[in-house]
Amino acid sequence: MPEIVLDNVSKKFGETVAADGLSLSIKDGEYVCILGPTGAGKTTCMRMICGLTQPDSGRVYLDGKDVTDDPVDTRNATMLTQSYALFPHMTVYDNVRFAPQIKGWAPEDIKQVVRSTLHMVHLEQKAEWMPAQLSGGQQQRIALARALASGSKVLLLDEPLRALDARLRINLRKELRTMAKQMGVTCIHVTHDQDEALAVADRIAIIRDGRIIQFGTPSEVFDDPATPFVATFVGRSNILTGKVVRSDGESTAIDVAGTVLLARPSPMEVGEEAVLAVKIGFTRISKKQEEIDAAYFTGTIDRVLYEGVTITVEINAGGLGLISSKLPNRKFDDYHAGDIVGVSWAPSKASVFRVPPEGLEKELKLE
Repeated sequence: MPEIVLDNVSKKFGETVAADGLSLSIKDGEYVCILGPTGAGKTTCMRMICGLTQPDSGRVYLDGKDVTDDPVDTRNATMLTQSYALFPHMTVYDNVRFAPQIKGWAPEDIKQVVRSTLHMVHLEQKAEWMPAQLSGGQQQRIALARALASGSKVLLLDEPLRALDARLRINLRKELRTMAKQMGVTCIHVTHDQDEALAVADRIAIIRDGRIIQFGTPSEVFDDPATPFVATFVGRSNILTGKVVRSDGESTAIDVAGTVLLARPSPMEVGEEAVLAVKIGFTRISKKQEEIDAAYFTGTIDRVLYEGVTITVEINAGGLGLISSKLPNRKFDDYHAGDIVGVSWAPSKASVFRVPPEGLEKELKLE
């Protein structure tokens, strides 16, 4: 199982910077998700690993070996692209068995791997169908089965579940991670779907403008974001700006429009401009008077959005702006537009950042 290392790689396409001194180290057998907005450099990162794109500078290593200049067919890496690239003249079964057959596997081994991968993607009954007879989602699942059956030690998946309906996508992502672990492959999975990344990854790399801005476990990325952008990109966050009025080992106190709010400890100094970010699921609200009295501030509910298992309550907090709180759906009948509520959170759940040099608006903007 090879370790993958990108060492300060850069790549430009004309004036577009797809990788800007990008460095990433992935352990043997690790399942890593690369998460970022459109145009951040996710696909370019994977293409440089498998050899389809040559970096302008920097080096690529697989299992300690410099493969930067090696051809695609020597890297033992398979990439599943968004175009599927199925052979239109071959049946589903023949598409999936193509790679192991070319590699000279024994016939019984080929049968076993084709059957198991088709079963995993729930298409064993379509083995004799042609690609043109399949829906887009079915074609994507066949392309995924073919990639899994290749026997490669590095599996690169570019939005592998994007064309599937919600229920199948949730089921398949669990099976995909399980099979990757059972097969002992090192897997890189590119996605726009943060829930997908949080559910399947050992670690998540957040990429923006061709650079990795945070690389950590799902809980680290969600609970302890490295930047305001990560705080809003992985899980919705309330963002507030103010000035530090106290900073000690217990908490950071920030004056926002005359209201003092508490966040986790930080190295920031009194008087510094600060950005406070708290996930909407960590924001507590209450209509009980004793809890309103103890809250950080009060506001008036603007609207309540029903979202299935959860609801989002949007609160007009005057000078603090619009604050959101995510609650279980059983609370749906408890809150209504016009209600006065107190708003608070545990200081340990609120992150603190210095104001980015380029300004907060640009920091939070999705390209």
